[in-house]
Amino acid sequence: MRDVLLQCSGLAAIAVAIIHGVLGETKVFARASIEPARLRTLIRLVWQAGTVAWIGGGVLLIAAPLMASEPARHWIVVTLACVFAFGALANAWAMRGRHFGWLALSTVVALAVAGY
Repeated sequence: MRDVLLQCSGLAAIAVAIIHGVLGETKVFARASIEPARLRTLIRLVWQAGTVAWIGGGVLLIAAPLMASEPARHWIVVTLACVFAFGALANAWAMRGRHFGWLALSTVVALAVAGY
């Protein structure tokens, strides 16, 4: 059961990352006026780097139960739980709890810790 929880955490992380990337492009950057254009491109790429990193974290959470190493599982879960927890706290603080992102990221953390 703990393997399934960990893999569900990975799938949730990937879903959250995809939503993060899509909303960034369609809602945030569609309305943002950032000059010069090079800076706008840089900020968009940095935003999407976070998306790619969260997808990578989700893949690791999915793969962790398949690894024959208990220390690998331990460090994958601990590291990614910290990463997603920081994202959840930052989102809750910056948006004063009015954005669903902190809840989605907290779900990833809860599933990962439950599957530990």
